[in-house]
Amino acid sequence: MPAPYACQPGESRGRLHPEELSTFRSPWQRDRDRIIHSSAFRRLKHKTQVFVEHDGDEYRGDYYRTRLTHTIEVAQVARTISAALGLNTDLAEAVALAHDLGHPPFGHTGEDALAALMAPYGGFDHNAQALRIVTRLERHYAGFDGLNLTWETLEGIAKHNGPVAVPYPWALAEVNAAWDLRLSTYASAEAQVAAVADDVAYNHHDLHDGLRSGLFTEADLMELPLIGPAFAEVDRRHPGLETMRRRHEALRRVFGVMVEDVIAVAQGRIEAAQPQSAEAIRAMDGPIIRFSKPLYQSLKAVKQFLFQRMYRAPSVMEERARVTAILNAIFPMMLDDPRLMPEDWQAEALGAGDRTACARVVLDYIAGMTDRFAIAEWRRLTGGRD
Repeated sequence: MPAPYACQPGESRGRLHPEELSTFRSPWQRDRDRIIHSSAFRRLKHKTQVFVEHDGDEYRGDYYRTRLTHTIEVAQVARTISAALGLNTDLAEAVALAHDLGHPPFGHTGEDALAALMAPYGGFDHNAQALRIVTRLERHYAGFDGLNLTWETLEGIAKHNGPVAVPYPWALAEVNAAWDLRLSTYASAEAQVAAVADDVAYNHHDLHDGLRSGLFTEADLMELPLIGPAFAEVDRRHPGLETMRRRHEALRRVFGVMVEDVIAVAQGRIEAAQPQSAEAIRAMDGPIIRFSKPLYQSLKAVKQFLFQRMYRAPSVMEERARVTAILNAIFPMMLDDPRLMPEDWQAEALGAGDRTACARVVLDYIAGMTDRFAIAEWRRLTGGRD
């Protein structure tokens, strides 16, 4: 039996384009399935988090996370937390599966580069781009553009990280003008779960990927809060454990501590606030789903370590500069000559009306690229080699 503060399928605000209810699936199961079957979801396989995926000329290893594996991990955490709290697991999973659809190639480096390139034309934000994908750019259904997701899923994509400040990113403003997502309030508890699940997943896997890459070692982690004690516990319980097993055992304990902390904090806040509806969650003056203050402080120390030793490591910074140069090259070329894009994109860009509208079409095309395709397009257009 779902909790009273959970989103209830029978109370969904429905879809912008009305459809008959599914015989076998709830509205949010249907949303989840449409997201999984979308072209944008498949492309996440070849979009990266930190380490750029090359196009075959240079082997970098298959063990690092991609946007797809990260998204699957986020969805798993979201299901666990939402089930423990009596929330709607289908909605939490749908938001989790969609939360990274708007990311461009080359991870956060690609987002930074496109934001700078788009500054004269309204900017770029990956959450807003995800909404643009699911409401406009996925063009498979006969009756509408996009996936025609429910209001609750769109709300979760738009503001799972909290209320959105004015002025809204242009792509988000377009969607909001068509269907008010109440951007000044918090999202449902299910969407908040997806946001925290994202934090849990990347804090865990960035440590794992950083160790595998050799950017730091287990010895470097021993003084960090949360991480050092986890390794110490493994050493106490399993002395002499081989390196990979020791690493896995320690990091899965870190993972468990984060999930249990979120559940315990949410249970305490729910008990204190006694929300009786999903609307009561939205009306609160802060998120109901979050880490405890002590754990949040510990995670800040971990993130600072990762920032210095991983995200700003010399080899990563060299890669950041290289892929930024790729986007800085191909974006203006396509903006100045849309005929460099495929025919369907050419037609849309050439008919856009003005340079800003044309730039947004070019953005849609480039933001949808995978890492390897962006590199291939750069080579095609410039003759460049890595």
